[in-house]
Amino acid sequence: MSTVKATNFQNASSATANMVTDANGNVSFGGTAAMSSSFLRNRIINGDMRVDQRNAAASVTPTTNATYTLDRWRTGLSQSSKFSVQQSSVTTAGFTNSILVTSLSSYSVLSADFFLLNQYIEGFNAADLNFGTANAKTVTLSFWVRSSLTGTFGGCLNNGDSTRCYPFTYTISTANTFEYKTVTIAGDTSGTWTTNNTAGMTVIFSLGAGSTYSGTAGAWSGSTLLSATGATSVVGTNGATFYVTGVQLEVGTVATPFERQIFSNQLAQCQRYYGKTFLSGTAPAQNIGVTASLFACSYTVNQPIAVNWKYPATMRAAPTITTYSPDNASANWSTQGGSRPTVAVQSIGDQGVSIRGTTAVLVNASYEIHAAADAEL
Repeated sequence: MSTVKATNFQNASSATANMVTDANGNVSFGGTAAMSSSFLRNRIINGDMRVDQRNAAASVTPTTNATYTLDRWRTGLSQSSKFSVQQSSVTTAGFTNSILVTSLSSYSVLSADFFLLNQYIEGFNAADLNFGTANAKTVTLSFWVRSSLTGTFGGCLNNGDSTRCYPFTYTISTANTFEYKTVTIAGDTSGTWTTNNTAGMTVIFSLGAGSTYSGTAGAWSGSTLLSATGATSVVGTNGATFYVTGVQLEVGTVATPFERQIFSNQLAQCQRYYGKTFLSGTAPAQNIGVTASLFACSYTVNQPIAVNWKYPATMRAAPTITTYSPDNASANWSTQGGSRPTVAVQSIGDQGVSIRGTTAVLVNASYEIHAAADAEL
């Protein structure tokens, strides 16, 4: 294996290096970081918040911990209904979407409380960072953020089970204005960092955390932490807003420009964790029509109907399947007459599933069903 050496190139008429490569293979042009030689640069999926398969930009108020909102983005909470989340078109130049968190009360955070927005990174996508070894690589987190509040805000970079945690801070100086932030983190040489299809790492933006889950910024800890001590609480101010977009986690000490992707590629990455039969701009729900539904036809009476659904992408693991009826609220098959066949989900794999009916059907009749597959971390 060859070693990348830090190198500067400049033309004869300029005292400024026109192209720079650092020891991690990051390349800068004219003093501005431009790209990385690594094929996988940004470890965050849907960092520009363009994909929202579950909710189609509708506002969601999380009532339970570990609620997914925009694709790959998860909320954590110790108290229900303290904030809402939705995809937003309020953003900064170069981006079309952000994720918006709105505080729904002026809640005083207790010592054991936590409120957060985070993304789990699959172990396969972080294995080369070598965290937990003497060869752990330095990483840089960058993002655009806006809030109605100003001050010092907190976050954390953790391993999959939050037994190794690195709290960090960043400052929002001007209210209601997008600001660009970068945080450089030396790789952790301790702890267990999984490198398979389970949660290998998580990036956390704190919306408020009590003393139990807050720690000293800028140092690795073996305690379960979610934010830095003294960070601003978004949920502490009724109506406070918090937007973030352009989130990138990459190898090196330099924050390079956000890694742009063709939308279809970004969607396919999201579909490894969540897929649906509905149109892209339609949130899964009961009784909203047959468009894009799965179809089965019966030819013999009393024989069960069945359809095999091949997911849009190979999923991280065998998913949880939820069915939706196109024409009623029962989650059963639609019908042209007679009783609606109840659903039996069989042979769930990481590439497809068999959805069957368990009750008698009419002869020469068509039946439709919608489905969603969830293999999130």
